[in-house]
Amino acid sequence: MKNTVRILFAAMLVAGLGACAKKAVKPSAPVEPATPTDTTPVEESGRYKVGDLDTDSCLRQRVIYFDLDRTEIKPEFQAQVACHAEYLRQFPNARVTLEGHADERGTREYNLGLGERRGNAVSGSLSAAGASSGQLTVVSYGEERPVDRGHDESAWSKNRRVEIVYTSAN
Repeated sequence: MKNTVRILFAAMLVAGLGACAKKAVKPSAPVEPATPTDTTPVEESGRYKVGDLDTDSCLRQRVIYFDLDRTEIKPEFQAQVACHAEYLRQFPNARVTLEGHADERGTREYNLGLGERRGNAVSGSLSAAGASSGQLTVVSYGEERPVDRGHDESAWSKNRRVEIVYTSAN
């Protein structure tokens, strides 16, 4: 769906530029090519290189946080999911484990199930954005591996998460 929208947008942009085109004027002096403003490393085969997992600002973000008892990915994490999906699409041999977590509230069984549902939500989004399901593994740790051992909302909000762990980069 996104690719269709991009193609339609590109076609409309080209058509619009063609309608506004003026007669080409030969420049009197050579023009220097514009310096790209995007600092994301690019190679001919795609957007990312293998080493970008540790250097690209989007790919370094590997934690997606969730609201209480929720499995929907928040809008602020959609771009992050898209970056990882693009990397996985570009490198079909790359593999990730999606580690689902929950806060300490609820039973152990409920939290294990919630962590798995959160991991599956991220897996589904990555797959929808182009990653292969064979590249994705979901595990749930429930409440067993908290990042913050506190017993308040600040700690709990850090523990409701899915961590994207690359097990093979390419």
